[in-house]
Amino acid sequence: MSQRRTKVTGKAGISPEDALCKWRAELQPIRHRGLVWISGSRQDTRATLDTMLDVRKESAIWCGNDAPDGVKSIAPATSSAGLGAECDVLVFDAESDFDPDAFGALSGTVRGGGLVFLLTPTLEDWPEQPDRHSSHLGKVSGRSMTPPRRYLKRLTALLTDAPEVLWIDEGVVRSMPEFVSALAVKTKPVPPPCMSTDQVDAVSAVMHVVTGHRRRPVVLRSDRGRGKSVAFGIAAARLVSEQGKRVLVTAARRSAVDALMQQAMSMLTDDQSKKLKFVAPDALAREPQDADLLLVDEAASIPAPLLEILLKQYSRIAFATTVHGYEGTGRGFALRFNRVLDCHTNSWKTVKLQTPIRWSADDPLEALVFRLLMLDAGAASDGSLCHADPAQALVECVDRNKLAQDESLLRELFGLLVLAHYKTRPSDLRQLLDAPNLSVYLMRVNGHVAAAALVAREGNFDHKQAEEIVTGKRRPVGHLLPESLAIHLGMVDAPLQCAARVVRIAVHPAIQVKGFGSQLLTHIEDDAQRDGVDYIGASFSANADLLGFWSKAGWQPVRTGEQRSASSGSHSVMVMKGLSEKGGQLFASTRQRFLRHFPHQLSDSLRDLEAALVIALMRDAPDSVMPLTEDDLEDVRRFAFEQRFPESAIGALWPWLCNRLMSPQSLTLLNEIDTGLLIMRILQKQTWHQCAAHAGLSGHDQTLGRLRESVRQLMD
Repeated sequence: MSQRRTKVTGKAGISPEDALCKWRAELQPIRHRGLVWISGSRQDTRATLDTMLDVRKESAIWCGNDAPDGVKSIAPATSSAGLGAECDVLVFDAESDFDPDAFGALSGTVRGGGLVFLLTPTLEDWPEQPDRHSSHLGKVSGRSMTPPRRYLKRLTALLTDAPEVLWIDEGVVRSMPEFVSALAVKTKPVPPPCMSTDQVDAVSAVMHVVTGHRRRPVVLRSDRGRGKSVAFGIAAARLVSEQGKRVLVTAARRSAVDALMQQAMSMLTDDQSKKLKFVAPDALAREPQDADLLLVDEAASIPAPLLEILLKQYSRIAFATTVHGYEGTGRGFALRFNRVLDCHTNSWKTVKLQTPIRWSADDPLEALVFRLLMLDAGAASDGSLCHADPAQALVECVDRNKLAQDESLLRELFGLLVLAHYKTRPSDLRQLLDAPNLSVYLMRVNGHVAAAALVAREGNFDHKQAEEIVTGKRRPVGHLLPESLAIHLGMVDAPLQCAARVVRIAVHPAIQVKGFGSQLLTHIEDDAQRDGVDYIGASFSANADLLGFWSKAGWQPVRTGEQRSASSGSHSVMVMKGLSEKGGQLFASTRQRFLRHFPHQLSDSLRDLEAALVIALMRDAPDSVMPLTEDDLEDVRRFAFEQRFPESAIGALWPWLCNRLMSPQSLTLLNEIDTGLLIMRILQKQTWHQCAAHAGLSGHDQTLGRLRESVRQLMD
């Protein structure tokens, strides 16, 4: 269906209520959705809305303040609670705050033929009016700052030009869509309860996971509203009712599988429904349960390490994930998870669901929301960069005023950041454009974004503020490095000095491991040094490869998070590098403190830290080796040759192994399993049973023998 937008004026053209009536009559027969933008004073927008429709008589959701009595109300901060709901009308009150995450999430609850009413200040006032997001951004360092309004200026420009929008400003119709053609798209009939041929294919693929070869999972991928969860529900019900199979369902939260469970339960008897069960992913990883099939819904919301455990535990498993998600895009997740699937399965299959269920294809509201929130932003094509050379690259700290007005460049940048990170939310775009302490670095080849980094300026507090940070009385927004160094490591000088933090860095997948990231870091360091920055750092979800990248650039670990991140499932690691003389002294003190404390944490809060990470975190620290006496070395030798029990030699084995880890050669003589065994038993004090399970050994005696053999190899 094609559209054109016609500009009319209120008196000479059409009234708001007539415009709505005409447009709604066009949308409903073809199950398309639209957006009504009502701008003006608070009084004007409410009055205009009231003249256009009675919200209380609609199947409606109200997001924002002062919802009418009897209308379902959802606060922006709790918008995820509405993801399982459906409505015909969404009123999104953005007069005091525009929350991109909430707008994206709730717009997806509107059924075909429905409308979103966006209430905002006037076109001139909205970008300049403070809201909750701008107030939060303005609190950087606790100082009074007025953040720029680039994000809302971009938003108003897009809304003003959007052909899909009925715009009413101060009670006057400024523009409205006019349809050239409005023909309903004919769809091929499908057997119920499926509602599209895509869904039929998805159900068949999921059921085949149970009857086909083991370790050949299927992944359902689609944008929201295509019926992935319902397809899971149909497949589960058929497996239970027709084949008597036991099916487990898991997701990051129970409410995420409401549609799945409702569909399945509608097809099952009470007795049959007992064979379909929801179990939280962490509980399932700790205590696996017998099942013929495990269904993992909204997989991108579950930490990748947890998914990897489930993939190993269940030989018949299916995943569903959203590509352009309203809660955060799943493309970065998909890139990483594909590698996990390749590593742990014989083969796997992707089923893409493209036909929308809740609304019709080519829906104007979906296209508009994607454009406004940049949900479908894409990185440069592989072909445009595959032969790129770092020597050809142009590196610059880009002017964000120009960036906000260059939609093509902004989309390529944001698309790359999405690919490079596990989960990106719509609100991250607002942070990118408006955070007052942020700089955006681009590395371009032939005009395309090859690499990018977001760098925040932090620290530079006075002595009184620094003391309040050290004692925990002050928690400044956006100052992760100095705050963490002060509170967790006792570095009282950290808040006083000027710091820079790489918030995000991304290199296009087609040109990774070619030196682009290192060259970009060097440029950032040079700029920071010229600007008088004392130290620079970054914090990220750790893996051994990432640590290798930072270490190669001279950025060394100074802190490890004691708990795993809820979003990534990994421990965070903070790396740091001194740039000035006093920054170098701060780094040296911080690094030494880390190396003293970290080995002890391994038997406490970091007992579950992966061996590869332990090695990467302790590597190349020859100045921090622990003193060993001749007696210690003799104890280690006697343990290796079966003349000492491990309990008697642990006082010597512990510093000896720490020293091996801190040496440049580390434990290269051993394979991954034996290295892990040494770390798990000697440093992390894990049980003999846990160690045996890790190495695939029968019990204590075999495990002890393997430990002795590993120590002998390292002593030779």
